[in-house]
Amino acid sequence: MKYLLLSALLVAGAGLGFLLACRAPGAAGPNGAPSTPPGPPDDDGFTALRRRMVDEQIRARGVRDERVLAAMLAVPRHRFVPEPYTAAAHEDGPLPIGSGQTISQPYIVAFMTEAIRPRPGHKVLEVGTGSGYQAAVLAALVAEVYTIELLPELGQRAAALLAALPCPNVQCRIGDGYGGWPEAAPFDAIVVTAAAPQVPPRLVEQLKPGGVMVIPVGRTNDIQYLLRVTREPDGRTRTENLMPVRFVPLVHGKR
Repeated sequence: MKYLLLSALLVAGAGLGFLLACRAPGAAGPNGAPSTPPGPPDDDGFTALRRRMVDEQIRARGVRDERVLAAMLAVPRHRFVPEPYTAAAHEDGPLPIGSGQTISQPYIVAFMTEAIRPRPGHKVLEVGTGSGYQAAVLAALVAEVYTIELLPELGQRAAALLAALPCPNVQCRIGDGYGGWPEAAPFDAIVVTAAAPQVPPRLVEQLKPGGVMVIPVGRTNDIQYLLRVTREPDGRTRTENLMPVRFVPLVHGKR
């Protein structure tokens, strides 16, 4: 599969559940309008690299939502990778971010974002913060983003970066993604960035009627598929198979 990719995130770690500050001091709260896509106008040449990334890797493969394309162009991807990999930040593939995890290929971030059909008033849950890049892209498109990371070292680093950019409409938590974020539910959309053996029922329960979840499903060494699950108004679900993929596993925290 030409575009198989490893997505950043969730591996075994402490099942902590505390909130991290992702908002810059004095910034608007999560109920405000979507934040301005982060990144200065002149990123020392990185803007040109992002434009090429969007044109050659994302638009050329069929992503058509102009708002998603604009967010991918605006968010400074190089800020989300470790310094040794900065020069490779816009290449067509995942990169290591530490703790055995990766930042996903640009195309898959854009594809999954487009698949939830983001709107300015939406509230979105991300399961698997990782580098924070997917959360930053979502923050440029929707009103509120809630993001959960199992690994404290990744979650804390991502929260600090999201606050510094800033992304004032993002809230971060360290915890077990299988449980979602019930006190913030229901969500218009959920993006899961690691593969579960099956669709977690507790996440489906946290979707609004008509809400959608994009999630890779399948075991680590088997075929995985990216699914779009829609919660119908009567409570039933409708599932679409979007593409074959390969992601790291979504695991439970320690109990």
